[in-house]
Formats: sequence, C-alpha cells, structure tokens
Amino acid sequence: MRIGFDGKRAVSNYTGLGNYSRFVADILSSHYPDNDYILYAPKPKANEELRHLLERESLTVAYPRGGLWRRLSGLWRVWGLWRRLKADGIDLYHGLSNELPLSIRRSGAKSVVSLHDLIFLRYPEYYHRVDRWIYTYKFREACRNSDRVIAISESTKRDIVHFFGIDEAKISVVYQGCSPLFKEPATEELKAEVRQKYGLPPRYVLNVGSIESRKNLLLVAKALTLLPPEVELVAIGKRTPYTATVEEYARTHGLEGRVRILHGIPRRELPAFYQQAAVFVYPSFFEGFGIPIIEAIHSGVPVVAATGSCLEEAGGPASLYVHPEDAEGLAGAIGRILASPALARSMVDDSLRYVRRFSDEAIASQLIELYREVLGTP
Repeated sequence: MRIGFDGKRAVSNYTGLGNYSRFVADILSSHYPDNDYILYAPKPKANEELRHLLERESLTVAYPRGGLWRRLSGLWRVWGLWRRLKADGIDLYHGLSNELPLSIRRSGAKSVVSLHDLIFLRYPEYYHRVDRWIYTYKFREACRNSDRVIAISESTKRDIVHFFGIDEAKISVVYQGCSPLFKEPATEELKAEVRQKYGLPPRYVLNVGSIESRKNLLLVAKALTLLPPEVELVAIGKRTPYTATVEEYARTHGLEGRVRILHGIPRRELPAFYQQAAVFVYPSFFEGFGIPIIEAIHSGVPVVAATGSCLEEAGGPASLYVHPEDAEGLAGAIGRILASPALARSMVDDSLRYVRRFSDEAIASQLIELYREVLGTP
C-alpha cells in the first residue's frame, strides 16, 4: 500500500497532535515496513522528534512543489494536495489531526480521519466563537468526506454521533499509545539530576498537562489542604492565565511551599518526574483520551483521575476515579494510596496488564486492518 498522512503536526508540533502523528508514522513504518508512507507537510521545519523516523526507507516527507503553492502552503494543504496525492499514486490518505483536504475525493484515494475530541462543542466556554466555527466546519466535513472515521476513544465516538450525526457504523475506535520513552526505567543518574535541579520533595503528587481551567488543577490544590503537610504537588505544563488562579489559591491557603508549577521541562526529563512520584492525578473535566495516564502507568505510578469523559478508558478498572468537583473525594483517594504501599503496588500491577491493549503492536495491527478493510484488500 502507498499511504499518505497529513504531516503538518508531525513536522511542526512537539506536543499532542504532533506526538500522535509521529506515533502513527512510527509504529506503522516499524511493524509494516513493506508499505510506503508519505507525510505531506506544508512547510519544512527542523524537528528532532521526527528526524530518526525519516531514517527508515519506508517513510518520507513531501512538501509543496512550485513557487505558488510554497507561498500559499496553507491553501495547498486544503485545496491543492489532491493533485499531489493523485500523482504519487496514494492508495489511502489518513488525516491524523481531525481534518482532511476539502478536495480529498478528487484525488481518487480512499480516506480516513482521526478525530481526537469535540471538547469545543461540549465545553464551548473554553474556546473563542470563531475557533469553534472553524473547528466545527473542518471536523464535520472531514467526517462526511472520509471513508472511515477513527475515534481515539469510545467517549469521542459518542460525541461524533451526537454532534455530527455520523452513522456509528462508519466510526472505529482505535486507541493511542505513548512514547517508548516512558516504558523504560530512567537511570539513577537522571533521577538524581532531576531531583537536584528542581528540588523535588521526597513525596509528591504529580500532574502533567497544560495549566488551563479544563484541566482542573485547582481541584488538586484544594485536595492538598486536606492532606498531610509533607505531601506536595508538582504540576508540569504550559502556563495559561488560569495558572494565576491556582497560584493565588495556593498563596491564600498556606500552600505556597507545597505547590510547584513547572513549564518548559525537557522531554527527556519527564520519565524521571513520573517515576519518582507517589501518585499521578488527572482531574480534567473532559479529555479525548488521556495519554499522561498511560505514561504514568508505564512509569509504575498509581493513578487517580476524574469521571465524566474517557479517562476510565485510559486508566482502566485498577485506577481510582472521583468527580471533577469533589476535592474531598480526591484527597481521600490520594490518601488511601499514600497510606497503603500494597494498594499502590496492586494498582500499578493491574494497570500495567490493562494497558497492554495500547501497545504499539496492537494499535499498528488495528490500523493496518482498518486500512485494508477500507481499500477492500486482504
């Protein structure tokens, strides 16, 4: 098969959608190298996360040809790409980040689109009106124009059916995995380096994700007031205006020394943060999936997450869950884990068995089978 991918985020983005795009390209080119995989990106950009993948013979990156399309690279991705797909003999094009070229059907290729979440429709207050309109148009058209829709969770599948009226028979759930970086023990040298560099406390609760209101870090700060004073919170993520709300709460409730918010942490250091945490907390009001939960489980850390979206799908039955507005419940769940090493160990052991379903091999196999089904090939 000759498979084309929307490579914009794989080339230009170091987080969320970029990680997913590189993950798909990585596992397919690794486990099914007999196919040809082409990432179509509007602009070249140096990206260390992608560089090693391009050493594989089966994976390449393609950019606009000709001066006009190079100058109008954004429009090329939407309107001009179909000619390139046709010329390159692409059998199937996979939109990895919620959208497809509006002219995809003119290419003659079959198409699949991955939808990650519809949070902008479920929680519109978190998004500007213009952004909501653009996302709604692009995502709905992609669902309509594609031959198959991939939802990254059952929760996202339900939202696609509810908001866009797409026949659920057209939607397949294929989960995400996490980077192999989190599946190997960090060296003792790296752990010591991170402890010293950031002054990590002996016992801390960890949260990883953008510090924004939807992610609900304030709930963890509230729970901290109900936990012993030696328990501290380390939060890692991009700062937003909401960060000031959390910091103000910490100041006015005597938590200044117990709440640390870090950003710009090098990716290579993240496993050392995970693997030295006592508990990982993820109290988000709503997510499309919840990759940090998978990272935490592979790091050997028990997880407490919020009910209400897909987080039970990511964490499985051995993790603990609380309502995203229940500070007492969150404190109680954290306290139970901290008080019982046996409980923490059993949670981790059971969760590690659960996340085998998110292995690279399992997800690559599901994607290839889906591609073959769409193409009608054995």
